[in-house]
Amino acid sequence: MDSEYLVQWFVMRDLKRANARQRAYEYLEELGFTVFTPKVWQIVIRQGKKVLMEIPFIPSLLFVRDCRNRLDPIVEKNPTLQYQWCRHKWRVPMTVSDAEMNRFMQAVVATPSPRYYLPSEITPQMYNRRIRIVGGSLDGQEGTLVTTRGSKVKRLLVNLPGLLAVSVEISCEYIEVVDSD
Repeated sequence: MDSEYLVQWFVMRDLKRANARQRAYEYLEELGFTVFTPKVWQIVIRQGKKVLMEIPFIPSLLFVRDCRNRLDPIVEKNPTLQYQWCRHKWRVPMTVSDAEMNRFMQAVVATPSPRYYLPSEITPQMYNRRIRIVGGSLDGQEGTLVTTRGSKVKRLLVNLPGLLAVSVEISCEYIEVVDSD
């Protein structure tokens, strides 16, 4: 199968300003594309009033699931929308597998307060043990148990390698330690 017609998750960049009327993820959703943007709740000032809004964690990052031949004309028409390119490869767009993306989205949706980390923010001290979640909204998820000094809350770290990681609160009763053979 030709890669232009393969449906996959593309990592894309939105170069519009933060105060733009319509962000790229909103535009692509209107056109019928499947789009995911990691968001956080933040208090912003709109027309002189403080309002709680859900805004993108990284304003320039979005994930679009479709085939390249449908995305290319839109990217050509919008100079502020770009593919994120793989390093050391000529014009190869960065993609994320369906399994990794579904795992990441499931983790984000399962908690009202996800904590995002850039790859540079993840330290070896954050990784404790490999765990699997048995039961609950994250049933079947695997990742690492995040340890934070002084916190009694257990968190699962789900990683999109090289892009972003999210930690979500989990209940102790669902944790199963995975043997690290």
